[in-house]
Amino acid sequence: MTGTSAGLGSWGTYVLLTVVCFGSYGVLLHTGQLAMGDPDNGRYKAFLFVGLAYLATAVLAPATLMWLNGADWSMTSSGAAWSFAAGVAGAVGAFGILLAFGAKGSPAVVMSLVFCGAPMVNAAIAITLHGQWSEIRWQFIVGVVLAALGAYMVVAFKPGPAPPPTASHQSGQPLGVDG
Repeated sequence: MTGTSAGLGSWGTYVLLTVVCFGSYGVLLHTGQLAMGDPDNGRYKAFLFVGLAYLATAVLAPATLMWLNGADWSMTSSGAAWSFAAGVAGAVGAFGILLAFGAKGSPAVVMSLVFCGAPMVNAAIAITLHGQWSEIRWQFIVGVVLAALGAYMVVAFKPGPAPPPTASHQSGQPLGVDG
């Protein structure tokens, strides 16, 4: 096996890139929200920067690549509408994650539930759009049940709160150093 694991081909590299990006998304977003230093509006400030990042990566970068490749700028209304709906779904989803963090959801639990539930929703929508309900095999149903069980286990057995910092750590001394 060279290049990608399990012989996924070149698309597997892009899947791994997406897994790393989406897997780090919640922690980065939560850290940014907390680093804003504004318990009331930090999530909105963080979301503003998510939007700026989207502007750079999802508007300026593809527009530049299209321009460099001499692309035809005509687009179908159907393609534009579906793509816009995808952007709205992504943005609303990102905002929902921030709202969950603001409601005291921990990144580990929130993101685990999001990434457990999202594939099930994705599968249901894709199967419906492509009329494939008659092609569902028992393994798919078992996968959905296992994913739901996994979501339950994440919530039921989530880690407890972090212990409070020790007195020496609060004083600015490094941990483990006797003063």
